[in-house]
Amino acid sequence: MANVVVVGAQWGDEGKGKIVDWLSERADIVVRFQGGHNAGHTLVIDGITYKLSLMPSGVVRPGKLGVIGNGVVIDPWALMEEIAKLKGQGIDVTRDRLRIAENATLILPLHRELDQLREAAAGAGKIGTTGRGIGPAYEDKVGRRAIRVQDLKNLATLEAKIDRILVHHNALRRGLDQPQVEKAELIRQLVEIAPSILPYMDCTWDLLDRERRAGKRILFEGAQGVLLDVDHGTYPFVTSSNTVAAQAATGSGMGPNQIGYVLGIAKAYTTRVGSGPFPTELTDAIGERLGERGHEFGTVTGRKRRCGWFDACLVRQVAKVAGIDGIALTKLDVLDGLDEIKVGVGYMLDGERIDRLPAGHNAQARVEPIYETFKGWQQSTRGARKWGDLPAEAVKYVRHVEELIERPVTLLSTSPERNDTILMRDPFED
Repeated sequence: MANVVVVGAQWGDEGKGKIVDWLSERADIVVRFQGGHNAGHTLVIDGITYKLSLMPSGVVRPGKLGVIGNGVVIDPWALMEEIAKLKGQGIDVTRDRLRIAENATLILPLHRELDQLREAAAGAGKIGTTGRGIGPAYEDKVGRRAIRVQDLKNLATLEAKIDRILVHHNALRRGLDQPQVEKAELIRQLVEIAPSILPYMDCTWDLLDRERRAGKRILFEGAQGVLLDVDHGTYPFVTSSNTVAAQAATGSGMGPNQIGYVLGIAKAYTTRVGSGPFPTELTDAIGERLGERGHEFGTVTGRKRRCGWFDACLVRQVAKVAGIDGIALTKLDVLDGLDEIKVGVGYMLDGERIDRLPAGHNAQARVEPIYETFKGWQQSTRGARKWGDLPAEAVKYVRHVEELIERPVTLLSTSPERNDTILMRDPFED
């Protein structure tokens, strides 16, 4: 029996929410290990749509424990709003359903403000962040001046820690010609929110170790995608954390030897939100069609996603740096009805063929995709639950994708409904 890590194998928005929810039926615990409320997962269960940001996907299922690990940055006000929204949908998020790492970093109002101020000041050079304070919070974490969840329990020592963080932030704000943060108001806000978040606080690394030794199945859930990893993504147009599977260990407090199977999620085409390189992007009618059929708008921001053909070269690269064992291919049904389908298999850079995306931003912007073309299918794949339900050309497409990315497709998703899934191999039994 293996613990399973789920990561996005593209630029995020691959459909991780549905797959994690589908797998959570087999798991006992679901752990978020990085990112913040810039992530968005949409779950459709019994006709009810749940939109989650900070919450682990398993939290909407009875009998499952959700854990927000130390690798996550937490906006406590956003978390309480999400909990209240779930309660309005009939999900009562108690301590039995949710635990939060005591050593997780908090996102403060000053982080949100700084994020937005810097993006506005950057003009055309902006990164394309969600403006929710994720990056500035991670900066304070590595700068060793962050306020953490456990600090809300020790209010007597909070003032000195606030002084330390404000030395940094007020200097930045003066440079941006903004008023300074008032210490007393920030402390008041934290004292006010503390009773709401502290009931969920726990030593989660110890909790996970005990549950693992008791034989519980643990599912690790990442946010964004590997191509947004701060080290391995399309830097600087990336998120502020590591999104590769190795972060599941660091961001939860479990050793890497306790991670079993790594499942990568990839769409049968490619999307991206915000700025940055996108070699197989389509700006024509087909790109519009993919966006319309796939309902490609961000769960968190509502921003329209850029759409393009599946990039096998990129997914193969991601599979190697993230240690992916198998792929869950989602939204196959969006390709229904196309006469032909293209797949990126490599790039041309300055007249030379290459089989990886270069690390340099300027080189990334210059690459031109090399395509293979496949015959499309006219029959519907939507709702298919076994291989025999798929058109022959769709099966050929999936099988050739496996060859190109050098990894097996272990799950195939054919609609947003959780049961519209074809399982070739159960990751928990691998």
